[in-house]
Amino acid sequence: MKEILAKYLPENAVTPCFELIKANKIYLKIVNERKTRHGDYRQLPDGQHLITMNATANKYRFLITFIHEVAHLLAFEKYGKLIKPHGIEWKYTFQQLMKPFIIPEIFPQQLLSVLLRHFLNPMSSSDIDPVLAITLKQYDSGETVNFIYQLPIGSTFRIKDGRVFRKGQRRVKCYDCIELSTGKKYIFQPHAEVELIRN
Repeated sequence: MKEILAKYLPENAVTPCFELIKANKIYLKIVNERKTRHGDYRQLPDGQHLITMNATANKYRFLITFIHEVAHLLAFEKYGKLIKPHGIEWKYTFQQLMKPFIIPEIFPQQLLSVLLRHFLNPMSSSDIDPVLAITLKQYDSGETVNFIYQLPIGSTFRIKDGRVFRKGQRRVKCYDCIELSTGKKYIFQPHAEVELIRN
């Protein structure tokens, strides 16, 4: 198992994550990347703890996601099944589990400062925090991506499902964009990943 973990985790995170797997009797399943989530936790009918993770070359995203899912397991065990999945009990558990990992031996300096801020009040997904999402994206291998905030006003772009939009003005944080085929207005987060269409 350690050999497998070494493919997906920063070197100094392998042993502590392996210990979490052993101590909590976790069955770790690594699958091809899913677009809707980075990982998930569930308890099987036989009581087995299953954590399913996307295979990714971004070792920092894998680590954060893995600890996120272990936090679900431990929060449910400690506080009961009726807690909110990303409520205060989960946030506290996630913060405590991540503390030993937020060190320069595991994360590069650029990510450390972002993580320290993020873990003051962790969100339900690293993708919801625009600063963390953009910083983590820099460690994805071989992907060239555009974020909405990088495009000039009036640019045309395509999203993953193939729909095409024109970028409009910025609101407080988000951007108003028009879907070209329907004329409908949509709101995009600044760190939404899009494909710029060259005119």
